Amino acid sequence: MSQARRPLIAGNWKMFKTRAETSAYIAALRSREPLPTDVDAVLCPPFTALATAQAALDGSSVALGAQTMAAEENGAFTGEISPLMLRDVGVRFVILGHSERRRDNGESDAAINRKIVAALAHGMTPIVAVGETAQEHAAGQTTARVVAQTQAAFAGRSAAEVAQCVVAYEPIWAIGSGNADTPEGANAVMAAIRAALPGLEHARLLYGGSVKPENIAALLAQPHIDGALVGGASLDPTSFAALLAHASERRDPSGNANVDGALRSQSNVTT
Repeated sequence: MSQARRPLIAGNWKMFKTRAETSAYIAALRSREPLPTDVDAVLCPPFTALATAQAALDGSSVALGAQTMAAEENGAFTGEISPLMLRDVGVRFVILGHSERRRDNGESDAAINRKIVAALAHGMTPIVAVGETAQEHAAGQTTARVVAQTQAAFAGRSAAEVAQCVVAYEPIWAIGSGNADTPEGANAVMAAIRAALPGLEHARLLYGGSVKPENIAALLAQPHIDGALVGGASLDPTSFAALLAHASERRDPSGNANVDGALRSQSNVTT
């Protein structure tokens, strides 16, 4: 991984945690401060807990993220949340195009493209999720599928704009299954994503899909994997802190992967 690309660990809480649970989680996480300073950390609670999380994270190095948003600033869009509303509560990152949103809410590549434009216009960093189904994976269509999704998501964006974004490769068959892609397999797909458009050589690419403290070191040792978009393993503050520690310890002072060090620390963490 290039020294210019800082590791990024983003926790996607999905539809979990009340405001009280959010406060307790962040208090437990902050009890472990100082957290690693060479890793960017993002928590993405549900909409109802964003303001609570923002207040609890005040003064912390952990950034606030959202799980989706509308492309429009305001209007007759029942049930939607606008970029203005997210910025109003301190959101700095927003996940766009997660496979669950594509599947359950019919989000198209064109809709995701509009949301990326809106997020950038309002000073938020999009975390753009792409990934293939089990059927596409079995048919050998993985690379073609994720490259097409990536190119459609960023259609019309300049290389400079693309470089400001984050792409998360989440093989749909791995999400929530407990079975992550192999580090080498994920890296090969992410190399194709990085080559899909100008600007992605500078963007951070995350792997998502059954990431946990036990496998993150091997994933982050790969040259095209700059971090992780984490679901279930981000719901516990001890687990999330362990992920941050491994992301930090995988690198030596020269900026190279430090797999041995990360694996040694891994054996000392209980989750």
